[in-house]
Amino acid sequence: MVAFSDLSEQQVLALAITNEEEDGRIYLAFAQRLRADYPASARVFEDMAAEEATHRTRLYDLYREKFGEFLPLIRRQDVSGFLKRKPIWLTANLSLDTVRAEAESMEREAEAFYRQSASRARDISVRQLLTTLAEAESHHEDLARRLTETHLTADAKAAEDQTAHQRFVMTYVQPGLAGLMDGSVSTLAPVFAAAFATQANWETFLVAMAAAVGAGISMGLTEALSDDGKITGRGSPAVRGWVCGLMTMIGGLGHALPYLIPSSWPNSFWIATSLAIGIVVVELWAIAWIRYKYMDTPFLKAVFQIVVGGTLVLAAGILLGSA
Repeated sequence: MVAFSDLSEQQVLALAITNEEEDGRIYLAFAQRLRADYPASARVFEDMAAEEATHRTRLYDLYREKFGEFLPLIRRQDVSGFLKRKPIWLTANLSLDTVRAEAESMEREAEAFYRQSASRARDISVRQLLTTLAEAESHHEDLARRLTETHLTADAKAAEDQTAHQRFVMTYVQPGLAGLMDGSVSTLAPVFAAAFATQANWETFLVAMAAAVGAGISMGLTEALSDDGKITGRGSPAVRGWVCGLMTMIGGLGHALPYLIPSSWPNSFWIATSLAIGIVVVELWAIAWIRYKYMDTPFLKAVFQIVVGGTLVLAAGILLGSA
């Protein structure tokens, strides 16, 4: 890896050309990934890619004039000092916020590169072009805003915001809610049956851990294998599987943790059980609120479905454990 200060003017121009080509391709990749769900934003990135192409053309013209037709291969990853960016444009699911943040980072890095290069240039024409491109990059935020105003009308923005919300709900909220419901409700019966059957905190905790981890693995695999997301638009199956599995384990572990209270404490079993029941109440109300907030379920209906159902499962576990 070479230091930026050791680059010749020929190498700086070659690197600038490579950077403009790469940035243009990245913007086109953004546009391609966003086109189906966010067509107006995709057109913004297409126009930004076209702007990068004009920069590349000016650099090519000056390079040919100064150094001829041979263009050495030099890339930003070959030069120390450049940010090592994760290639998020290669991922299958891109949120608008992620794409816009990455574009802003790219423009800031490009401006800094051109300003540093211009300060080191000895050739007046090279210095002038690099300074001009630095100014252009600094104004790209304004360009993006103007392009957004052109393509992203109020109706288009509202439609894209709605699409983004739906994608968030389908990829994260629905699998997470399904996992939280399963982890919180389905583990109630075995956990409290074990608690009242043994009245031993540590043994109850082990049963609860086994139920939570087992349910998390099962739910995660089920969610990941149920739908690849290509037709339904529910997003990456791996992401949904991790979200569902993790939330399932969290839901099951919530009312398991109180049973870590040492049995040597006075009334340790009843203290742990009281805390566990209190956590269950919080979990059930949280699930009801999430259904009300994101799933458009009337709040009272959500409370009845979740809280009443969970209470019945809890009672069944206590009765079976006490039998």
